[in-house]
Amino acid sequence: MKLPGHDAIARQADEHLVTHRVILPRKVVERPIRQVAKRLAMALFVLAATAFIVWVDRDGYNDNAGDGVDFLDSLYYATVTLSTTGYGDITPVSDAARLTNIFVITPLRVLFLIILVGTTLEVLTERTREEWRLNRWRAALRDHTVVVGFGTKGRSAVQTVCASGLKKEQVVVVDPSSQAVDAATAEGYVGVVGDATRSDVLMRAEIHKARQIIIATQRDDTAVLVTLTARQLNRQAKIVVAVREEENAPLLKQSGADAVITSASAAGRLLGLSVLSPSAGMVMEDLIQQGSGLDIVERPVVKAEVGKGVRETDDLVVSVVRGHRVLGYDDPAVGKLQLTDRLITIVRVTPATRVAPHSRPLPQD
Repeated sequence: MKLPGHDAIARQADEHLVTHRVILPRKVVERPIRQVAKRLAMALFVLAATAFIVWVDRDGYNDNAGDGVDFLDSLYYATVTLSTTGYGDITPVSDAARLTNIFVITPLRVLFLIILVGTTLEVLTERTREEWRLNRWRAALRDHTVVVGFGTKGRSAVQTVCASGLKKEQVVVVDPSSQAVDAATAEGYVGVVGDATRSDVLMRAEIHKARQIIIATQRDDTAVLVTLTARQLNRQAKIVVAVREEENAPLLKQSGADAVITSASAAGRLLGLSVLSPSAGMVMEDLIQQGSGLDIVERPVVKAEVGKGVRETDDLVVSVVRGHRVLGYDDPAVGKLQLTDRLITIVRVTPATRVAPHSRPLPQD
């Protein structure tokens, strides 16, 4: 595998430095500039309406300068009145003008202030609320799944783990593209914008508290760097990496990956199987598509199965996980099932099987 030198990697990181931030899913998305523009338009409308009302009743107002009240004077009076400045150079003198000020101008002044002050308060409140949500999210997040790269592979991986019962609140997506993170948050996942080869970016995803990490970057050399960084920050998490070239798989294993999937080779083998036997290809496609039809499920051995053979269980057992070994169902070393064994079985999906272990919901707003 050809990896760029350390100096070249450092230069690339500096050139592609992205301001990283955590983005929580939003139920209602509206651009801040649009909110401000709407409030400004409302304030201008109130100002224009006030100026028009004063101009219509201009004969009831007195200008200390001695001139009559024209439209410019009306606009000036509306501005200083709504802003509560009140210089007093133009004042209502007739009863009608004073009644208009009491019942019309004063409510418009209050409305004008509500629009302007309310916009500021809303911005401050939104920032405070976002900061509170972020702190609450960090405090409650445990045993979650971090997905590095939200392209085709990353998106499919997230959909697969969520189909098995993992809550969307337990998934954090890390990607240098803000568009990809926006797409992730639109689907209900938490997103972090930034370069995953940087430890501070992964720390924002709370990777040190993650239970499993999925790395689905576009480049194999990037996957190696991310794997090294992730393993350094979290020694216990299960790390699964997707690479393009099969020759890079051993290097990923040395970097700390628990499992390496060669996407190009896996797709090629599925294509070859489908050519040789379209039915077998359909079965394999069904097995790797979680949440429908047949699924491959790993589960612990229950007490009633201890001491029995593989064929004596109710499920269709494919393999037995014993310690760090994966034994085939026909391996003589399997013998009798033990309480510490785990079974890899093929089951038909039911609501009871769609439960992800070690997942717990986060508190909602």
